[in-house]
Amino acid sequence: MFSIKSLFPAVTKAEWTRQVVADLKGKPLESLKRPTPDGLETEPFYTNEDLAKLPLATIQQSQRTGQSLGWLNVPQVRFSTESETNTGLRTGLTKGADGFLLDLTEAKIEEINWSRLLNGLKLSDTPVWFCVDGQSENVATALKQILPYQLKGGILDEPVARSLQSGTHPDAALVQMAEATRLTLDSPHFRTITVGSTVFHNAGATATQELAFTLNAVVDVFDHLTNAGLTMEQLIPKTGFVVSVGTSYFTEIAKLRALRILWQRLLTFYHSSFIIHHSSFIHAQTSTFYDTTATPYNNLLRATTEAMSAVIGGCDALTVHPYNAVFGEPDEFSTRIARNISILLKEEAHLDKTLDPSAGSYYLETLTNELVESAWALFLDVEKQGGLLKATESGFVPSELEKAYQAKVEAVKNGRILVGVTKFRVDEEVLLAKPARVQKTLPVLRLSQEFE
Repeated sequence: MFSIKSLFPAVTKAEWTRQVVADLKGKPLESLKRPTPDGLETEPFYTNEDLAKLPLATIQQSQRTGQSLGWLNVPQVRFSTESETNTGLRTGLTKGADGFLLDLTEAKIEEINWSRLLNGLKLSDTPVWFCVDGQSENVATALKQILPYQLKGGILDEPVARSLQSGTHPDAALVQMAEATRLTLDSPHFRTITVGSTVFHNAGATATQELAFTLNAVVDVFDHLTNAGLTMEQLIPKTGFVVSVGTSYFTEIAKLRALRILWQRLLTFYHSSFIIHHSSFIHAQTSTFYDTTATPYNNLLRATTEAMSAVIGGCDALTVHPYNAVFGEPDEFSTRIARNISILLKEEAHLDKTLDPSAGSYYLETLTNELVESAWALFLDVEKQGGLLKATESGFVPSELEKAYQAKVEAVKNGRILVGVTKFRVDEEVLLAKPARVQKTLPVLRLSQEFE
């Protein structure tokens, strides 16, 4: 019987190495290794033998626990007036949106006419995440008064992240988060406890730092909420992650996969079989850190590769920011293109047909495991310092993030290309970025801002 293996016999990694060394003609094999910003080292090639060194079953099981095929296309909508915002939401549903990230951070929550704002929307079918600034309980109370059914979506309020930027204490916002959680315990698919990596990402963090500091933030939040009387069995199903996804294609895929493993590892320390097997919920967002105001249409391409990393990495919801989000108000064109990126990845690339499509990749499985271990080590280091808030107050976290950011800047100065900024730049007017809020501790940065 014909066998394909007879044409292509197995080759060991040692044999591959000997062949590579011969082809290098005296150049050392180590010269092909590449360091990553995370302090890891990328080998010239990987084989099936590398998988044998990994806890592969654990890695892959973490990706599949509680997961379903596909992701939710969740465009961001900024609140203006109840009528205009409602029109935008209802129109978005007819254009391919599965849910919405509704930005209420500049709205007066107590003055909103919620019936008019949500007219025609049923939050048991269409998930909406309400992005607020320390007013979780107020939003939950308003929703419970007009929506007598189980809700989907959640409230995106990150008290710890906001305190890291502003220098204020998160206690008041955490009280609101605790009450919002109590009010919506009957809606298990409405997540009121949000922990995100964006504050670290936008300060220049490496993938290892994002993962570690996000876990540290989870512990700080859980400590506050359990002290408020909530149990871990109540908290875990109500918890979700918001993760910014950057332009380093394979690293970002591995970052999301690593987060699922780290979440499971963290939960084992709470000693509950119910908790241990609970899956994570990851709401991915394309990065503004890598967006530019020079040759801005290139941001469309950045958003596309970032979105691909997010969905291959296994995100549950995806928000693609419009290409002009960092320098202007998104318009009909930019919001349509952003929304359609997610649709293209489903309808034409069919990336929603496979669960954990990177499973078995020699490189990605290895990189995932390396990120898990490097992030866990940093997480433990911060916990030994008293947790994220104390490590930030002591200067450790800001110092580490500043080093990471400066390393990225130096890489550009030393030849790393920012397309449309340092090379392939169109001779056009450079648009002004929207001013960021003044931050006392962790800054909001963009990599290209020093080169525009």
